[in-house]
Amino acid sequence: MTIKEAQKRDLDKIMESDPAAIDRRTAAMTYAGYKALSIYRRAHKSWLKGHKRYALWLSWQAKKETGIDIHPAATIGTRVFIDHGVGVVIGETAEIGDDVVLYQGVTLGGTGKHTGKRHPTLENGVMVSAGASILGPVRIGEGSKIGAGSVVLKDVPPYSTVVGVPGRVVKQYGERVEMDQRLPDPVLEEFARINKRVFALEQAAGIHSCRYSLTTDEDNMDGEDGND
Repeated sequence: MTIKEAQKRDLDKIMESDPAAIDRRTAAMTYAGYKALSIYRRAHKSWLKGHKRYALWLSWQAKKETGIDIHPAATIGTRVFIDHGVGVVIGETAEIGDDVVLYQGVTLGGTGKHTGKRHPTLENGVMVSAGASILGPVRIGEGSKIGAGSVVLKDVPPYSTVVGVPGRVVKQYGERVEMDQRLPDPVLEEFARINKRVFALEQAAGIHSCRYSLTTDEDNMDGEDGND
């Protein structure tokens, strides 16, 4: 597919997805996401031909003009819509399918723990909301939606909705997924650990636990303070 054909398909997606789009010409002239993708497509072609320095320069120009950072080695399909787009980062080994929508502040990045394929793969029809981060060589299944501000570190099945930090699947194929809503409280967990150690020391020293202690021994069930 030529660059012009890919650009036409990207504009098709904009006109279908954005009710604020006035017309194709205006979108082509004013939409930062479309501009960034158009420059990326030229840069990617240069990258594949081995002109890596020029490709990186084009990528830098796009970032400077639009605020969208797309590595020229990334693989991006067509009918992709980057809405608003400021702060979007797409890493070197990221792969994006067709009919994907990305909102502002989305990061398709690495974790620093991988080599080779170290960025996400987004299958066809994925939507990633504002501020979401998808990190590492994870795969986001076809038709899935990632909620705003979510941090995704694991593979996501097709047609799922993911929210939270870390991201959890809350819907799949339109059906709600039961999940444990309890969140860990590290401060309370640390107090409980310390309380257990103090209780063990009190037992070793023959001291009854305090009436206010989370852990009480059988000799202090009447509420007496062991220090009295």
